[in-house]
Amino acid sequence: MKFERSAGILLHPTSLPGKFGIGDLGYEAYNFVNFLEAAGQKLWQVFPLGPTGYGDSPYQCFSAFAGNPLLISPEKLLDSGFLSPEEANNFPHSNPHQIDFGQAINYKKDLLRKAFYNYKQNNNGTGQAFEEFRENNKVWLDDYAFFMAAKDYHGGQLWTQWDKGLVRREEKALTEWKQKLSDDILYYQFIQFVFFRQWKDIKSYANSKGIKIIGDMPIFIAYDSADLWAHKELFTVDKEGKLETVAGVPPDYFSATGQLWGNPLYRWKAMEKDDFLWWRQRFTQLLEMIDIVRIDHFRGFDAFWEIPGGAPTAEKGRWIKAPGEKLFNTIKKHLGDIPIIAEDLGVITKSVEQLRNHFNFPGMKIMQFAFGTDMERKFLPHNYKSNCLVYTGSHDNDTTRAYFEKVRHESNDIYSHAQKYLNYFGDDMVGQLIRAAYASVADMVLIPMQDVLNLGGEARMNFPGKLGGNWAWRFSWDQVQPHLAGYYKELTELYERPPKPEKVTEIEVE
Repeated sequence: MKFERSAGILLHPTSLPGKFGIGDLGYEAYNFVNFLEAAGQKLWQVFPLGPTGYGDSPYQCFSAFAGNPLLISPEKLLDSGFLSPEEANNFPHSNPHQIDFGQAINYKKDLLRKAFYNYKQNNNGTGQAFEEFRENNKVWLDDYAFFMAAKDYHGGQLWTQWDKGLVRREEKALTEWKQKLSDDILYYQFIQFVFFRQWKDIKSYANSKGIKIIGDMPIFIAYDSADLWAHKELFTVDKEGKLETVAGVPPDYFSATGQLWGNPLYRWKAMEKDDFLWWRQRFTQLLEMIDIVRIDHFRGFDAFWEIPGGAPTAEKGRWIKAPGEKLFNTIKKHLGDIPIIAEDLGVITKSVEQLRNHFNFPGMKIMQFAFGTDMERKFLPHNYKSNCLVYTGSHDNDTTRAYFEKVRHESNDIYSHAQKYLNYFGDDMVGQLIRAAYASVADMVLIPMQDVLNLGGEARMNFPGKLGGNWAWRFSWDQVQPHLAGYYKELTELYERPPKPEKVTEIEVE
């Protein structure tokens, strides 16, 4: 699919402002869409929207299909009649630029339980809509709600530690536990109903402004997830849930022992038997939520690093070929020509490039990686082809300001090369990098909100390999200068994102 020349901002909804301890889908989300419109932006990129587990990472979710309850807006629950003003306004006081996940989780859980209780007392005319939602989403919703209810009952333990009948999904045990947990199962179905209602409202609002949402699909699922518990036959675990093989990447320049991610791998042969039904369902569900799919770790669809289960590092493993071409042909056959972006960073082989190019998926460029003798010259703008997406940095990098402040004082040529390349010797290197991205031939430009605001290292989103303290950054409107939207609107017009219609000159023929 050919993408229009456009620009946008990378910002996860948890980073939105607001008084409830964590960004959500309430009024501030609509204010952000208004800001995007005023700034001439046509794209809003978010991280995976699923329910986060240990470590609060949106890339490790309890479900590949469900939505994150932490994003549910108390204001919108009040508007829907599911909360009273007193309940909605009893919010925690917290740092406006930093999420306290423990506090936010406890607050939202209490609030959502109250909303569910109020729904049962008076459904405010939404009973039929809820039942339709339950029926239309049975393919994933029943397993997810059952999984979460059972997890609560077992004190949050990993599902392999539950009652053995549940672990093995024995028919008798499932029947008994389903009855035993019926009210909690209904609760989890209800909050998914609320989440999707609120999310679809904000998505419709964005789309009405001509803004498309880029969503994220992690290639692998979390070990502690409803997907694995309900479909063990599709993943590399035994009936007890013991991991036979896991995902990761081999040793490289950055890590002598590689990266041991620990996610279960796919049994691709089993998935091929029903024409990749699970993947078709996953893409269908995600496309209900977003407009453009960004696939994380795209190279895993060409080949993946298989590590024995229980291995202490990623050193011992082997490359296994994946049926990426078969999968994407199947997706195209059933779902049509859907818009996909390939995250193709890292060590990329010719066969990965061939797979990406075969389906004409745009790849990604990170400008922070471009400068200096030992860096990635393919990320310099003069080497771009139009079918790509360019960022100043990603959620795994430091902010661009912090990055340049660091390399400026190190004994390498990164900063001087950037100065010469950009022909800029002033103090606003971030602004120059953004301008260069806009001026490039790349069809799409996505700037992290931290770089739009020119923030330092305090606004970094994620430190790969660091446990805790990630994903917590938020912005506030007092950080947004009054001229900012107008400045970005000028950039989009100057560099034709989107392109201006060509003038048609009429020639009189005598």
